[in-house]
Amino acid sequence: MQTLQDVSRADIRTARARNYLIQLCRHFGHRIEATHSDNRGRIVFSAGVCDLNAEDPDILRAEMSASGEAELATLEDVIERHLKRFAFKEDLSVQWIRDA
Repeated sequence: MQTLQDVSRADIRTARARNYLIQLCRHFGHRIEATHSDNRGRIVFSAGVCDLNAEDPDILRAEMSASGEAELATLEDVIERHLKRFAFKEDLSVQWIRDA
């Protein structure tokens, strides 16, 4: 198993945090491992993992872990594009913060 060393996170303001968490997990769950329960979700990509948290009803937190910087950038892009597509009626702002 590969070591996941590169990490980033984003706190996305939305009144639909839990709905988007479920929608992301169900969408990706058709092709890869994705689970959710209550206000938490996890999507396991071949390049890394995305953990989702909607315990605050107005913030969807996405935490990414990947084996390298390029993989991390790819996963950030994939999650952001899908989330913005699902939230087309909102103007979501996604700012990824990388761990140093």
